[in-house]
Amino acid sequence: MAERKLGMGLSALLGEDLSDMPGVENGNAIKLVAIGYLKPGKYQPRSAFGEDELRGLAESIREKGVLQPLLVRPLAERAGTYEIIAGERRWRAAQLAQIHEVPVIVRDFDDRETLEVALIENLQRQDLSPLEEADGYRRLMNEFSHTQEALATALGKSRPHVANMLRLLTLPDAVKAMIDEGELTAGHARALISCPDAHQLAKKIVKKGLNVRQTEKLVKASGAEKSTTTVRASQTKTDTAKDVDTLALENDLANLLGLKVTIQDKDGRGQVVIHYESLEQLDGVLARLT
Repeated sequence: MAERKLGMGLSALLGEDLSDMPGVENGNAIKLVAIGYLKPGKYQPRSAFGEDELRGLAESIREKGVLQPLLVRPLAERAGTYEIIAGERRWRAAQLAQIHEVPVIVRDFDDRETLEVALIENLQRQDLSPLEEADGYRRLMNEFSHTQEALATALGKSRPHVANMLRLLTLPDAVKAMIDEGELTAGHARALISCPDAHQLAKKIVKKGLNVRQTEKLVKASGAEKSTTTVRASQTKTDTAKDVDTLALENDLANLLGLKVTIQDKDGRGQVVIHYESLEQLDGVLARLT
């Protein structure tokens, strides 16, 4: 699918204008399909549906019905059956509400289009977990060649937001699990990026119930302590060991950028080196600088 359609929302992705037909929404024909003739999409990017969330939606559906149609495509294995592209949460809630039919819009998308639309639709929601959101950005970039700039524009986000969310994917699996379980917020997690002992610090953060600002101070203090220890050990070997002020500045820059920063100074002259491990991380640095 052309990238120019990405920024135009799902209505542009759905294709032709059917505004003159009865039973339309945003120019797309709607039909009612029995719950049992629908199946979850194999490209569904969401990994979990909260029970409380589904019960709340089910109650709303009992009172008002399914207000927004599901987007589906025909299944070849059985005539009259469909795969859900966008709207699985509504389908699940409708079952809880004991609704027997739901409105759908049928489109004959191929696998690539199905995945792209499913990702975009989910990223436009507000209830994704931080890692689900980050993984959605990653897949759209890796599998569909969308840039951070294009995603930010299309989804109403800032480019630094997209870059920061992508950086969460570099965290250790143990820390990611703590995010998924709700023990750490995205703000806590961002402060831990590039920390060699991120998991240990994360456990300390949870145990002490630290907020994001306190977490940033803990990470900074931990980095300064280790850097100071390194300096003390190296001072016996070299006369060019960094002073505490330089180390503190390195830590400040590292916390700001989320990447390792090295300052090489001699008699007031030198260079600042920013270490990155992927082009996405470099993009994030460039976005901050510009």
